[in-house]
Amino acid sequence: MKRAMRRSERWRKSKLSGLSNDEIEESFNTPTDMTVFSWEGDIDTIMSPIDSIRYYKHFFRAGMMSMNPKNGHVMAWVGGINYRHFQYDHVMLSKRQIGSTFKPFLYATAIDQLKLSPCDMLPDLIHCVEPYKYGNPEPWCPTNSSDKYGGMRTLSNALANSKNTISAQLIDKVGPKPVADLARNLGVSSNIPNVPAIALGTPDLSVYEMVGAYGAFANKGIYVEPVMVTKIEDKNGTIIYQSKPNTKDVISEESSYVTLKLLEGVTKFGSGARLRHNIAEEERNYVYNNVVTGYPYEFENDIAGKTGTTQNQSDGWFIGMVPNLVTGVWVGGEDRSIHFKEIAYGQGATMSLPIWGLFMNKCYADEELNISKDPFPEPEVLNIELDCSKVITPEIENEENDVKDLLGIG
Repeated sequence: MKRAMRRSERWRKSKLSGLSNDEIEESFNTPTDMTVFSWEGDIDTIMSPIDSIRYYKHFFRAGMMSMNPKNGHVMAWVGGINYRHFQYDHVMLSKRQIGSTFKPFLYATAIDQLKLSPCDMLPDLIHCVEPYKYGNPEPWCPTNSSDKYGGMRTLSNALANSKNTISAQLIDKVGPKPVADLARNLGVSSNIPNVPAIALGTPDLSVYEMVGAYGAFANKGIYVEPVMVTKIEDKNGTIIYQSKPNTKDVISEESSYVTLKLLEGVTKFGSGARLRHNIAEEERNYVYNNVVTGYPYEFENDIAGKTGTTQNQSDGWFIGMVPNLVTGVWVGGEDRSIHFKEIAYGQGATMSLPIWGLFMNKCYADEELNISKDPFPEPEVLNIELDCSKVITPEIENEENDVKDLLGIG
């Protein structure tokens, strides 16, 4: 609380007026008239400034950005829940741990380098990266959030269900540096250490960086830097500035398309499936019936996306794509120590995905926006098998999943 107090605008103005620290702290504990934010509207009340800081920490913050991946034009930018009371931009300035939304960079690297298919299978067993192999001083042996293991997983099923065991095996095969390099080439300027743990999304990145990077998957592997200003005209209508897309070829069209198909699996049978299905009838989904806004969404078009949940359920992410729009959402507390006790409430699919769903439904309701419902265009040359029914048979042993799961339709 003391740190938040010293970061506040009230503290800054008090210091400029010449007050001592003791005098300022006393003023923070003195009740005064103020107007505070609530979801029902502003409230005029009497409250001490320190209590107002405590009050505001109860509100989760959010940031959302939406961009056309073809030309980089930013279509929507929401830096917070209310600018008057929360004057901080959670799109570009805020950087938080990104969780499993980082995994597509790992999978794309593996597909591009090893020519893996969504149908390739790996064992769902705890895998350890040997100490010092990639600078890690100890064995790195991540576990699944469900703490369940066994059988084989296709890459499609593994990404859809965010299996950390599979991510550990992939980062061990390709190494962390190529994965970090891919993210950097996709416009990420924040620090990404070359360590195995990045496979699970340990770096702190911004919504701005993540949306720009994901855009390349929807643009044939070509990164386009986000554009906020397209042109500037003088009072006579003469154009004095015209933006030009800053682009970079990063990964092959084939690899980006295969990554998109993997991400489509997330919204078909993985952690983002609630975008399509009404599963609120099930007892285990009590939270969706009673907490999640706007549910069910019941999208029928192709959507490529990824949820992300960080340590202790402190941050929730969802980044979703259709052919001409990429939208990323982050939700979390002002401090990382603020978090949900249960993953049912604190996961990205509960915290951030609903905002994406509500936003996209509004986009589709406005036909003038021309937001696509078409499938992602397939490249002319595609040598990687996407139909897993051709390579997986019912005889494959799997302790956790039936054949439908292996085929990516469970």
